[in-house]
Amino acid sequence: MKKSFIIAGVISLALATTLFAMGTSTPMHDDYKKVSDLVPLPDFIPGMGTLYVQPATLPVGPFLAYNRDKKLVATIYMVPLAAMQQQKAFKTLAVGTKKVETVDFYYNAGHPGVSEPHYHVTLWHVKPEMAKVSG
Repeated sequence: MKKSFIIAGVISLALATTLFAMGTSTPMHDDYKKVSDLVPLPDFIPGMGTLYVQPATLPVGPFLAYNRDKKLVATIYMVPLAAMQQQKAFKTLAVGTKKVETVDFYYNAGHPGVSEPHYHVTLWHVKPEMAKVSG
């Protein structure tokens, strides 16, 4: 039961936070780095797109996901399972844009950059089928 409150809290805090406007093209802020420049991942990840993150916010993010047209399509958080089990709160998480069409929440066993088991919380700013992040 406590885990569901944490999950709901992460999503609620993300949506309730003071939002910043990233526009619709890739981040121009120097503090955002392309994830593929930081860890051994491809520039474009099928199902996610091209990811940018502020290294200081790792492992949670937010990761800003851009499609092949360089349009912001999602904000992704990678919440470590250990942090959830410790009932850690994540407050004032940034969101790429105010508009959120749908939210995906799924487990990941780990990958370069976030090697420990974690959950991906994806706030889709467009309908996922319109995101153009496949293959």
